[in-house]
Amino acid sequence: MSAVTDAAPAPAPGTAVGRSVRDSLIVARRNLIRMSRIPEMLIFGLIQPIMFVVLFTYVFGGSMKIGASTSALDYKNFLMAGIFAQTVTFATAGAGAGIADDMHKGLIDRFRSLPMARGAVLTGRTLADLVQTALTVLVLAIVALLVGWRTGSDGDTNPGRVLAAFGLLLLLGYAFTWIGALIGLSVRTPEAATSGGLVWLFPVTFLSNAFVDTANMTPWLRHIAEWNPFSATVQAARVLFANPGQSASGAWPMQHPVWASLIYSVLIVVVFRTLAVRKYRSATA
Repeated sequence: MSAVTDAAPAPAPGTAVGRSVRDSLIVARRNLIRMSRIPEMLIFGLIQPIMFVVLFTYVFGGSMKIGASTSALDYKNFLMAGIFAQTVTFATAGAGAGIADDMHKGLIDRFRSLPMARGAVLTGRTLADLVQTALTVLVLAIVALLVGWRTGSDGDTNPGRVLAAFGLLLLLGYAFTWIGALIGLSVRTPEAATSGGLVWLFPVTFLSNAFVDTANMTPWLRHIAEWNPFSATVQAARVLFANPGQSASGAWPMQHPVWASLIYSVLIVVVFRTLAVRKYRSATA
């Protein structure tokens, strides 16, 4: 009769990086399957950005001044980069709530018992959220085209630049998802994670160049908005989309928005992934 031991199963062969990638993809697949079985998550996630598009376009269009223009069409083209950026960052609240829910139900403890990379649980979750966000942005882009948004409305662009703009937007969303992951690990309930995820998102998204031209702000507020990481990505998207409202400010992020967006997003991922994985290890120890 073979002896029974309490030893944990040995990790699968392969390099540490390879195992981490494999485990992350497995967890991401699990979360995507779960999301596909709850379609209302995607539906409700689409309602808010579509409402913002319709409300801002038809309620504020024509009353907002973009440069020297008060054209409703100019504001519509100006607005969409901000709406796209707001949509990808608001996915943060859902990511935090999902992780908090897994913690609350004890699912994380079950993952702990498996021979898998510790960071894979969080990485897999954030990758699944990124896929969901990409689908939301795709639908939102179709809605934006239907209401009259066009790329190249203020200059020349091409499909490569447009795809690069969406890539920067999704990278920002992925970066902010790690902030959501840290919040989800730091609270006790999914409801608290949702509230905590939205409390800081509103000032970040509205104290920016997303919905109004920063040139119309008071000087001290304009400086804050122009150095906001969110504003850098919005500015980069407008430049790549060739839409109106590209800031003439001398602030470095506004002069080099693509590089600023990349640097900000990568820094956020590095810092908050490190903090989230550390919090995950201590929370499940």
